[in-house]
Amino acid sequence: MKKSNLFIYGIVLLTVLMVSCNGRNKLVNSWKITAVEAKMPLSDSAKTEILANGKLTFTKDGHVTGFLQREITDGTYALTKGGKSLVIKDETGTPYPCESTITGDKLILENKEMKITLDKI
Repeated sequence: MKKSNLFIYGIVLLTVLMVSCNGRNKLVNSWKITAVEAKMPLSDSAKTEILANGKLTFTKDGHVTGFLQREITDGTYALTKGGKSLVIKDETGTPYPCESTITGDKLILENKEMKITLDKI
């Protein structure tokens, strides 16, 4: 009885890991910000800067670099909930949690401040 439960838990864990890795594999790439929809007041100059410089590069080993609202030179990321939750941490460890949607060549990141659309490059 205990061996069968252990086997079932092993299968469940393997399935969860496969789903998590699949989401991460879709994210690993370079992305260019193409649209910014502010949910809170955002100056035109800040929006212009995000659109002009906005780019993120995600690696297989969980690192991220680029420019979101500021420069990220050595950040990390965690993609959970089947690819629907993304937390980016900058080099100081400040977390930027958001809901994420990855469909083909589009990545949408949404938090309480803004919704950002990125295209795969």
